[in-house]
Amino acid sequence: MMPANASRILLVEDDPSLGQLLTEELEADGYTVVGAATVQAARKALKEQRPSLIVSDLRLPDGDGMQVLAFQQAEHPGIPFIVITAFGTVDQAVDALQAGADDFLTKPLSTDHLRLKIKRLLAQADINRQLAEIQSRQYGELNMGLVGDSPAMERLRGEIRQVARSQAAVLIHGESGTGKELVAHAIHHQSDRAANAFLAVNCAGIPPDLMESEFFGHEAGAFTGARQARKGLFAEASGGTLLLDEIGEMPMPLQAKLLRVLQEGAIKPVGSDHEEAVDVRILASTHVNLSKAVEDGAFREDLYYRLETLSLGVPPLRERGEDVELLAMHFLKEACLRHSRGFIKLSEVTLRVLKDYPFPGNVRELSSAIERAVTFCGGDTIQPEHLPERIRKRQGAFQLNAIDLDGTNIPEWPTLDALQQNYVRQVMTAVEGNKRRAAQILGINRRTLYRWLESTSEQK
Repeated sequence: MMPANASRILLVEDDPSLGQLLTEELEADGYTVVGAATVQAARKALKEQRPSLIVSDLRLPDGDGMQVLAFQQAEHPGIPFIVITAFGTVDQAVDALQAGADDFLTKPLSTDHLRLKIKRLLAQADINRQLAEIQSRQYGELNMGLVGDSPAMERLRGEIRQVARSQAAVLIHGESGTGKELVAHAIHHQSDRAANAFLAVNCAGIPPDLMESEFFGHEAGAFTGARQARKGLFAEASGGTLLLDEIGEMPMPLQAKLLRVLQEGAIKPVGSDHEEAVDVRILASTHVNLSKAVEDGAFREDLYYRLETLSLGVPPLRERGEDVELLAMHFLKEACLRHSRGFIKLSEVTLRVLKDYPFPGNVRELSSAIERAVTFCGGDTIQPEHLPERIRKRQGAFQLNAIDLDGTNIPEWPTLDALQQNYVRQVMTAVEGNKRRAAQILGINRRTLYRWLESTSEQK
């Protein structure tokens, strides 16, 4: 997280006493505070100082905080913005949120509440900056376009650097949705073939009777409909890299011909009497256990051992720890661009739900979940209710993980009422007492929530 003393806060407040109080509180936390009492002064400070965060009153002598917000959104989007408003102008604060502000507080101010909001927004902004750095280095030496800083991903990057130096075939294996094609791209871009073509073909998506022609090309008249000669994928990728995705779906006769390409570096187009030399690096990927496929007679043993010499395993998302948050932010930014949306953030409760979910569909499932959330989110913050139902249902399951349910301590098992009370308290804490949001997460109406809370209070 960003250290407090590295953060500059622009405080736009025309009340001298309040401005002084807030300045003293924030400077005590280690922030640098830049003060402005008017819209004009705020715009000047925003342009020259580039603050890390803005706190602005709505009512100012020469205008209002909405003008400051509009300037920030147009010139410096992404800087967190907190609105201060009198109780009677909460509707204006809601308008500010819809215009791009991140949060608002009503007067009289709770300085502790303000400090907490500032800390959280700066932490979120720091994650955004880290993600931007990752994206700016895409296909670079450090991250290779692979989002994630977990030990599993660092190991994978090290293996990619090693195999990229070779010209031998590589087998990339991993569960569906883990990003095997991205790994193939990274190998290509780290190799000395990076300036040449990278082609990918899904072996499961080509009809078996057309597969040989697609891979090796054909001569004119080689079969019905072949009116002119056509290059195959191996020839088109010559000098570069060819990814054979889902190679386990390749028919056995074609596996034998692929083995010959790997051994001889030559192909024979359909209908041709002579072979043609090709210089292509083969990468193959699969989500199935090829070793078992060999035992079952569905995959050639000699081809398997030829591919398996250089083998990379792509880790499932459940083994990548904090990468879930980085990936969620990455997909969130991409989805916002596709939907022409402004800045949208993930609530802390939503992040907690995402981190608790095992993602059997891996990175692809996370990407789809964020896409859905952006589609259904009408405001500026994604809440759990915007996520797919299967992920929302998972959020309460972890409560049982710490309970001994193996039958050895049955008298110590909690009652359903105790579990419910504990879970409700945790949700209320997570949403900072916001009963409307808590009711949405729990899937109940607010009247039921009030009754549950009263019951909890009575039993304390």
